[in-house]
Amino acid sequence: MSEKLKIRWDSHACFEIEGSKRIIIDPFLEGNPKATRKKEDVKADIVVITHGHGDHVGDALFIAKKNRAPIVTMVELAWLLKEKDESLEVHDLNYSGSVTINKVKITAVPAYHSSSYEGKYAGNPGGMIIEMDGKTLYHAGDTGVFMDMELIGKMYHPEIAMLPIGGHYTMAPKEAAIAVEMIKPQMAIPMHYGTFPAIEQNPEEFRKEVERNSTSKVRIMSIDQTIEV
Repeated sequence: MSEKLKIRWDSHACFEIEGSKRIIIDPFLEGNPKATRKKEDVKADIVVITHGHGDHVGDALFIAKKNRAPIVTMVELAWLLKEKDESLEVHDLNYSGSVTINKVKITAVPAYHSSSYEGKYAGNPGGMIIEMDGKTLYHAGDTGVFMDMELIGKMYHPEIAMLPIGGHYTMAPKEAAIAVEMIKPQMAIPMHYGTFPAIEQNPEEFRKEVERNSTSKVRIMSIDQTIEV
């Protein structure tokens, strides 16, 4: 039997998933014009980073050290983070690889994007499959739409998919709706939009496209909102 999870959106691609453990994903808070929560106030058991860009690594190192929490990320980025601070506990993954920490299983899956950290090449970007308390979530990271999203849906059957819709650097609403058709989650949550002018989008366009072409439901979250799933 699955337990209820709480999902909080801090804007951009930052989500906190709370169940038996508390996970923070891509914690870009300081310097984020839309985020209201301070990095000092974040409590986390696990910190997940999808790729090396500053708006995704964000405050991950600070949060990990403050909470003595392990970081889970892609392999080359993991090496760069360890170079920066050897005291960090960093678990490195590559596509299809998994790590289980305190009964939370995290699996790296492909993303179509790029990745660099402080001017250095940071390997492949990723999406992350998170399995906790009987539920499976898919955080796509930054990505364009690609056909293997159908395979991600078939292999992992995520109930919840968090997908970028901002365009410019990632999918826009129409492309993200096609991704939903392939993944087939019960619920799709739009992210990575509205933070900066370049990624300004109307999430209602995403909802309209999804609900026209699939049985998945769209949950448009407000910044700082927490929902139960």
